[in-house]
Amino acid sequence: MHLEVLEVLQLDYLNRVRALLDDIERKSAESTDAAAEAVTEALVAGNQLYVSAMGHGMEGDFIHRAGGLVASQPFSFSFSVRDRVDGIVRDRERPEPWDDVQENARHAVRSSRMRAGDFLITGSVSGRSAGPISLAIAAQEIGAKVIGITSIEYSSKTPSTHASGKRLMDVADFVVDNCAPFGDAGLEVEGLPEKIVPMSGVATIATCWMIHTQVVEKLLARGLEPSFFLSLNRPEGREFNQKMREQFNRQGY
Repeated sequence: MHLEVLEVLQLDYLNRVRALLDDIERKSAESTDAAAEAVTEALVAGNQLYVSAMGHGMEGDFIHRAGGLVASQPFSFSFSVRDRVDGIVRDRERPEPWDDVQENARHAVRSSRMRAGDFLITGSVSGRSAGPISLAIAAQEIGAKVIGITSIEYSSKTPSTHASGKRLMDVADFVVDNCAPFGDAGLEVEGLPEKIVPMSGVATIATCWMIHTQVVEKLLARGLEPSFFLSLNRPEGREFNQKMREQFNRQGY
């Protein structure tokens, strides 16, 4: 009986994913295509495509992957300050307003090789997380464009944690709805008080690859050959990828 239940649930999960992908096709294909058109124009003009954190390490799926674009580059940062203070002086007020998350993002962007005209893909399924919102704002301040992957349903029902009160969908230049449900979990199970299994992983990865595939299509339509990776586990993979990197360094896409 236990095995029968497991078999039913795994099929229910697959059916839920199919429904999710249908939602993405219906609701988001136009926005992924528009984002891809803008990215293509940027790459052809000599600008860069960056991919930053989208939660749970999903951004790694687009960096140096078999079949992925060489143009897709990681953007990440971290800061460490050692200034231990104890006792009654620990919580002294600052003389001026200060937002650590926003200022860290601003410092990272301005210390980086990101420039006006570049593109940054970032994400937050709830749309409320201060980190990606701060990074989006900091990128826009220098003239870069931002593609925000988020759930419009989820984001519409949750307040932002950013000091501005804005959500990712309020600040991104291109908003792509990954169609994840409110709360992210999407599989109803009889006997459980809440749904299980997150939908945002499948959804975010699918929408981002939709953007990448459209970039490939749009480059080819312009008579341009995109640079892409082969699996390193294929015998010819290393040599192929070296040629692709050299091609990318010459043409920028």
